[in-house]
Amino acid sequence: MSQPNRSKKGRPAPRQNSLPAVVSAFVVVMIFVGLGIMLATNRPGTAETGAMPTVEPFATQAAVVAATAPTVTAGGRKTYTAPPPMMIDPTKHYTATITTPRGDIVIKLRPDLAPQTVNNFVFLAREGFYDGLTWHRVLPNFMAQGGDPTGTGRGGPGYTIPDEFTDKMLFDRPGIVAMARPNQPNSAGSQFFITTAPAPHLNGQYTIFGEVVEGQAIVNGIPLRDPDSDPNAPPGEQIVKITITEQ
Repeated sequence: MSQPNRSKKGRPAPRQNSLPAVVSAFVVVMIFVGLGIMLATNRPGTAETGAMPTVEPFATQAAVVAATAPTVTAGGRKTYTAPPPMMIDPTKHYTATITTPRGDIVIKLRPDLAPQTVNNFVFLAREGFYDGLTWHRVLPNFMAQGGDPTGTGRGGPGYTIPDEFTDKMLFDRPGIVAMARPNQPNSAGSQFFITTAPAPHLNGQYTIFGEVVEGQAIVNGIPLRDPDSDPNAPPGEQIVKITITEQ
């Protein structure tokens, strides 16, 4: 019988090299480790929280606004579940042009005094919320009020915004633009008014967010209408549209 591991000359056979087997085993282990890392990094919720696409500021805010999914009332008007996010740049200049059947009213908006209120007004105007509404309450030597989708003085956009009172601009002349609200704090929505005479008794009670720079004669000529004394009065003069410019 021949003896194992013996050469023909009676010397021990050379030992087999185990290095290739070790290398192969190492490669297999590394493959499994790599697969494990790939699976772990692809699990939901493990992405880096700070990573997000870079988008222009207005587009970012517009996407947030779209996510609020406004509903449409029976009258075809949009309502919203919450105020809009901050879309404007308070350091820029904003102008609102109210088109009426008799001419334009140009308003210098004041985000330096009331940034959230101006932001809300700009949002609603750009949404077309005010287009076709009326001046539903116009009192002599006082003010013209509009922005109510129901035309009754009780309507709004579906949310309210906080008050932003100031003493840097007062109701001391015609042409002051401010938010109307019920007799409770932080309850303004879409209704606003423009004074046609000084009204110092309103100071510190209503948010001023702009002033008329052109067309005060148009404001003064808005037909009078008092729904309190005549609830069945014909609809007030129309607000054809409000156009916002930014500089």
